[in-house]
Amino acid sequence: MKRIATDKGYVWHELEAYLRKKGIQPQIPRKKNAGPKLGRPVQKTSPRFQVERTFSWMQRKFGRITVRWERIPQCFEAFLSLAITVLWLQRLLG
Repeated sequence: MKRIATDKGYVWHELEAYLRKKGIQPQIPRKKNAGPKLGRPVQKTSPRFQVERTFSWMQRKFGRITVRWERIPQCFEAFLSLAITVLWLQRLLG
């Protein structure tokens, strides 16, 4: 009987069945995390992550807010409100 040795990247049940059918004994080590996948656990996002993500979106889409070109505080607050409104609308409407 012939043998073939591979690394852990070739763990594939159809491949093993094919090799056995051809008279070749596969020697493929099993991966440590080869158990059944039960799905990803649901993780609640932290408020800090949500704030950081919002700032990141604003920096990418609204550079005027990041640099703060406005000298008048009311103008800056107006642009900030407009940017947040646009982000909310994009999120709501998909």
